[in-house]
Amino acid sequence: MNYETVIGLEVHVHLKTASKMFCGCSTKFGSPPNTQVCPICLGFPGVLPVINNKAFSLGIKTALALNCRIAEFTKFDRKHYFYPDLPKNFQISQYDKPFSHDGFLDIETAEAVKKIRLKRIHLEEDAGKLVHKEEDDYSLVDYNRAGIPLLEIVTEPDIGSPSEAYEFLVKLKNILEYLEVSNCNMEEGSLRCDANISVRPIGQSELGTKIELKNMNSFKAVRQGLEYEAERQTAVLKEGKKIEFQETRLWDSEQLVTYTMRSKEEAHDYRYFPEPDLPPVVPNAALIEEIRKTLPEMPKQRRERFIRDYALSGYDAQILTKEKKLADFFEACLKIFNKPKIVANWLMSDIAAALGSKGMSIGEVSFKPQDLAEILGMIESGAISGKMAKELLKESIDTGKRPAEIAKVKGLSQISDKSAISAALEKVLSMNQKAVSDYKTGKGTALTFLVGQVMKETKGKANPALVNELLKKRMGGA
Repeated sequence: MNYETVIGLEVHVHLKTASKMFCGCSTKFGSPPNTQVCPICLGFPGVLPVINNKAFSLGIKTALALNCRIAEFTKFDRKHYFYPDLPKNFQISQYDKPFSHDGFLDIETAEAVKKIRLKRIHLEEDAGKLVHKEEDDYSLVDYNRAGIPLLEIVTEPDIGSPSEAYEFLVKLKNILEYLEVSNCNMEEGSLRCDANISVRPIGQSELGTKIELKNMNSFKAVRQGLEYEAERQTAVLKEGKKIEFQETRLWDSEQLVTYTMRSKEEAHDYRYFPEPDLPPVVPNAALIEEIRKTLPEMPKQRRERFIRDYALSGYDAQILTKEKKLADFFEACLKIFNKPKIVANWLMSDIAAALGSKGMSIGEVSFKPQDLAEILGMIESGAISGKMAKELLKESIDTGKRPAEIAKVKGLSQISDKSAISAALEKVLSMNQKAVSDYKTGKGTALTFLVGQVMKETKGKANPALVNELLKKRMGGA
């Protein structure tokens, strides 16, 4: 019997606000433990939460971009569970009346474009963070994160493979970055993903027993965890056994396996009821339209514009728009050096390689669009060669210094003076008469050899194009 995988994702996104969801505490990352807390986010008796208006607006903005319907009436609820990182012993979330629902996000699969339905997007507050030290037999808790505005994006079980889940997450992150609603930093916990996965015989409409996966701190880990779990569940079914009960399993990124954490809770286990200290919200139609007008150019639209306005290939446009900061860098550079294909090639090859070796993105280095434009301008003017440009690029990215300053200090300049090159050229010709004869009898490789010898004689500083031109002229253009 053949089996198919069914996956649904729950993506949690920290919203980019200065203060928490229901109090005025800072959301800044990296502060000393428990320094960004107050009686409200610590759940002291008698305190009253207040809804963060910006968080609500950012939530609506995200929902609109993801084709969701905005509810005419929404409320907050208490979700009860008992864990040390939850100071109130309940989380303020949304249960039966989320502020948005019924959206979708299209992803590209090997076969076609596939629509992944979004069941709901709702607002809630984050929990604190437990810190476990291997050498100690106890855990510490940091409540700085408790109360940070959290957007939960829940898909329908429309995802059919771990690779589709990966593509969905990449595209969703891309959209969130374009919207500028979150920094989407998984290392800081600003973007987290839980996955529900089940396996069933192909042709069966009823879903299999659902397993929830947690503790996946990268999109790669999500894909690996789902691959392992799909294989594990399929093996159980092929043995004639059943997945007996719903459970939550954790992903071990070192052993590359999942293991049981706890049995999976049902909704009734959380004892939801309406949050009595927060009034229901009726989103204003005028406000929704005002927020809709603030939606930026989205990745798909920008990709189409790059193809249309800059004559780029679909592949180039796809790569350049995959990250908003990269697309911004590209267009900023064009304002100074307006040759789209050349700029695109450098960004996708040499710059991508340099950043990849450092494990960084374009937004994490001090290398600016004007620096790339400066390098490309120096190549075009003949001041430096392509090889020199690569050297300048690497050092500029590593040090943050301007390319022209580096070129001056290191003496990186290209010889484009014909008389200076001619002296070296004559010396090379006199020492390589056989190569000259070979060229005159039609052997093209001889010219390449002679150009290389002139470059060696000038210590790589001669303009290769000019050397080529002068050699041909000197040897009669044969």
